[in-house]
Amino acid sequence: MLDLFLELKRYIGFTEADEQRLRALRAPLEPHFASIAEVFYARILEHEGARAALSRGERHVGDLKATLVKWMRELFEGPWDEAYVQRRARIGRAHVQIGLPQHYMISAMNVIRLQVRERLSGILDEAAGEDHATRDAVQRVLDLDLAIMLHTYREDLEAAQKRAERLATYGQLIGSIGHELRNPLAVIETSLYLLKGSVGESEKAKKHLERIGHQVTLANDIITQLLDLIRERPLVPQRVDLGAVARDAVSGLEPPATTTLQLLGFDAPCPVDGDPTQLRQVVVNLVDNALYAAGVDGRVSVTLETGGRQARLLVDDSGPGIDPAIRNRLFEPLVTTRPRGIGLGLALVRRVVELHGGEVVASRSPLGGARFTLTLPRAEGQE
Repeated sequence: MLDLFLELKRYIGFTEADEQRLRALRAPLEPHFASIAEVFYARILEHEGARAALSRGERHVGDLKATLVKWMRELFEGPWDEAYVQRRARIGRAHVQIGLPQHYMISAMNVIRLQVRERLSGILDEAAGEDHATRDAVQRVLDLDLAIMLHTYREDLEAAQKRAERLATYGQLIGSIGHELRNPLAVIETSLYLLKGSVGESEKAKKHLERIGHQVTLANDIITQLLDLIRERPLVPQRVDLGAVARDAVSGLEPPATTTLQLLGFDAPCPVDGDPTQLRQVVVNLVDNALYAAGVDGRVSVTLETGGRQARLLVDDSGPGIDPAIRNRLFEPLVTTRPRGIGLGLALVRRVVELHGGEVVASRSPLGGARFTLTLPRAEGQE
């Protein structure tokens, strides 16, 4: 993504001089950011399609306005680096997640252009030689942002369509196989129950029966995960403390004795509206993956960030990091680096998180391995 950004900068001629001009504009323009956000969302919400996609109550619109103000601040402040590009790319992904058509992004950027241009007229000295150069710098940076968002939007939309096609194929296959396998597994379970009462005192026989029972449970769990992936389990939302859910999930895991597992930032409550069972499974999957990646003598930290209007759970490990070969397909079904993995955990994580109106992203961890960041909206009325 950074390579694309650098190519676009060269193509449109966005230079260090433009960066300096934009930074000089931030202070005089910043008092106008809030009013631009007000006009922006008043215009956007006039359109029924955009209103249906964006509106989840007045508080949600207020959050969006605050996000737009932050976006404008970064637009004129920079730095225009890889982190900047990734933040812009997330906007494109968010539009795919909420089902907002691409043409709304173009129209929305035009609203921003007009509003900024109007404010600039009262700030810039029309007679100054820098006037046209400054206006051009603003247009170029807006072009860059729009190009990043549209590129990411197109990538994510195509990926979503491919996932839907694959899931449809998986669904037909898995539904049939799952049904056919459940019947013989049920027979095995019944036979195991009967055999346990007739093996007498043979410890060897008991041990083998236990092993068979464990494998039957494992096979049933795999079938359940496969079926959960293709069917949309209904959420049973309630007000829960994300920290309590995460702490409960972690307590059920058994890390190796030499692996360090830390919980950080769990002192303050972090209320969210969600399905506690499904959120617990999300945390279990993420932390279990981190423990596996960290390995013997490794480190795993689970950090809860409760400030602001969003709750974030960061799962870091000191492992080898994400294999570049699968980085772009990390959350797709049947993609795994574990020798005996089936590649369903992260696919289920993303599905559950998106159903909760959140997102999960992977990046490099300060511990040296991978970081998975789970972001959820905080409960209504909570700051």
